[in-house]
Amino acid sequence: MAVDTPSQSVAEAAGGDTRGPARRAGRSKSGPKGGPKGSGGRAKRSLATHWYAWAMVAPVVVVIGVIIGYPLVRGIYLSLTDATERNVARSIGVNEIPATYEFVGLENYKTALSSSQFFDTLGWTLVWTVACVSVTFVLGLTLANMLNRKMAGRSAYRMLIILPWAVPGFVSVFAWRFLYDERRGLLNQVLAGGGIDAVPWLNDPTMAKLSVIAVNVWLGVPFMMVALLGGLQSIPGELYEAAEMDGANAWQRFRNITMPGLRSVSTTVVLLSTIWTFNMFPVIFLLTRGGPGEATQILVTQAYKFSFEISPRDFAQSSTWGVLILVLLMLFAAVYRRVLRKQGEVW
Repeated sequence: MAVDTPSQSVAEAAGGDTRGPARRAGRSKSGPKGGPKGSGGRAKRSLATHWYAWAMVAPVVVVIGVIIGYPLVRGIYLSLTDATERNVARSIGVNEIPATYEFVGLENYKTALSSSQFFDTLGWTLVWTVACVSVTFVLGLTLANMLNRKMAGRSAYRMLIILPWAVPGFVSVFAWRFLYDERRGLLNQVLAGGGIDAVPWLNDPTMAKLSVIAVNVWLGVPFMMVALLGGLQSIPGELYEAAEMDGANAWQRFRNITMPGLRSVSTTVVLLSTIWTFNMFPVIFLLTRGGPGEATQILVTQAYKFSFEISPRDFAQSSTWGVLILVLLMLFAAVYRRVLRKQGEVW
């Protein structure tokens, strides 16, 4: 006759399992019906439960995979070769010339990261990005606060400020290029009317940098303002009324109510604006083409120059710079996410 030990009696009285830790551990690794409880099991259950949603999303995933996935993989592969205009596959009349480029491993990355050109261009790209995003955010937040108040003609002001966002980017850049023209531009004509000499807006390195920043800020403020205005309108008005009754001044209300209320919106728009500005090809290319000299060249326009402007066109080096741009943005997103998580934000 079996005799229960004190530990078994206590476990049975509490409704516990007396089959030992090994069997309990084995049972804890199984799902409700004995199936695996890992990621594979969860994926199968999700597919079985939400098959209609997966079916709706599948065409988009396939299209994105073809449009983005293939060029990305192809670019990474070319960055590991010595592909140039002279050794890629090409057609001359009826003659088909096969590709003769070879695999060189990480040689292109060593060349790029050991050159002063890459770090000089990266330095200006970082300055350009930080300046544009910070000025755009400050102006967007200021305009959003102004337009969030009741005022005459508020709808008209909103439409006028959103107008640069509605106009195609290349049209706006060409308009600004006309305004910046040193001899016939409207800006210099206004200055000449006041007895001031013409300013070489796009021909002086310093002025060219300030000019491209101004244009990009002009293009980016509407998006920033609309996003932050939506965030402001989601903050309950009762919070401001209670703070005002407690004697809080305007700055205290802004610091303790407005900014915390905009935190989730701000983190998103700053991240998006940083990525867009870092890769803002149209403004630089159409306004200065990276000039004068290489003063306004950013990473993405330099990658374009390798592939389309220099002779022979260096597809391998262009792909290398493109991959490095992707890595830098991924690192920024990872660090940004880590900082937000430390601050208690879920992103």
